[in-house]
Amino acid sequence: PLSFSAAELVRAAPGPLRPYLRLMRLHQPAGTWLLYLPCTWSIGLAAQPGCLPDGQMLSLFGVGAVLMRGAGCTINDMWDRDFDKKVARTANRPLAAGDISTFQSFVFLGGQLSLALCVLLCLNYYSIVLGAASLSLVITYPLMKRITYWPQLVLGLTFNWGALLGWSAIKGSCEWSVCLPLYLAGVMWTLVYDTIYAHQDKRDDIIVGVKSTALQFKEDTKQWLSGFSLAMVLSLCVAGMNCDQTFPYYSAVAAIGAHLAHQIYTLDIDKPEDCWKKFASNRTVGVLLFIGIVLGNL
Repeated sequence: PLSFSAAELVRAAPGPLRPYLRLMRLHQPAGTWLLYLPCTWSIGLAAQPGCLPDGQMLSLFGVGAVLMRGAGCTINDMWDRDFDKKVARTANRPLAAGDISTFQSFVFLGGQLSLALCVLLCLNYYSIVLGAASLSLVITYPLMKRITYWPQLVLGLTFNWGALLGWSAIKGSCEWSVCLPLYLAGVMWTLVYDTIYAHQDKRDDIIVGVKSTALQFKEDTKQWLSGFSLAMVLSLCVAGMNCDQTFPYYSAVAAIGAHLAHQIYTLDIDKPEDCWKKFASNRTVGVLLFIGIVLGNL
C-alpha cells in the first residue's frame, strides 16, 4: 500500500543516498519532533494576543530542526561508532556497519551545518548569536555519556534551545521571565522522555561502559520521573502567567500533567518495546501544549 511515512521515504530513496538519510535519522522522525516542538511553543507564546503564530517562522524552524537534529545524530554516530558496533539496536547504523566512512560523514556534517547556518542567517542578529551559542552543546553532548550519569540533562539543555530562540526570532530578544521557565520545562520534559528511552539500552550500556540516568535511577526511576514532570508542569504555569496566557493554555498544561502521570504509572522499565512506545508518545505532549498556546492566544 502507498505510504508517505518518513521510513518509506528513506527506503524509496536512491541507494547511494540512503546511508546519509539514515545517518541523519530521517527514517525516525520522533527526535526531530522533540527538537522542533519547543521552538513552536516559543513562537506561539511570542505571537500577539488574538493572532496565530508566525507561519514563516514555524516553517523556517521546522527546516532548521531537521538539519540540526541530523547534524546532532551525525556527530553522535561519529563519536560512538565503536560503541554502536557492540549494541544490537545500533549495530546497523551506517557508520557502525561500514556503509559510509568517517570522512564521508564529516563532509556530510559540514553540508548540514552550512544549510543550518543559512537558516540561522534569516533571523535577527540577537537570534544569530543565540543560535550559534548552542553549537558547543550539540558537539559535546555525545561525549557526556562517557563522563556523567546525567547525559540526559545535557541533551535537555541542547534540545530545548529553541524555547529561547523562537521567542527572540519574533521579538528581537528574550523575555527571560517567560523564556527561562519555558526552557526549564523543556529540560525537565527531556529528562522524562530520554530517561525512558535510555532504559531500552541499559544492559548494553553496562557492557560497553557508558552512563545514563536510567542506570543512575534504577528502580527509583518512576519517583524521579514524577518529580521532573511536576517541575515541568509548574514551570509551564509560571511561563503562562508571565505572558498572560488564558484558560485553553492551562487546560493543555493540565492535560499534559495527566498524560505524563499515566505514562509514568504504566511504564515497564524492563520492557524495551514499552519504553519505546512511551518515549514516542511524548510527541503528543508537545503538540498538546502548542495547541493550548495557539487557542490561549486567540
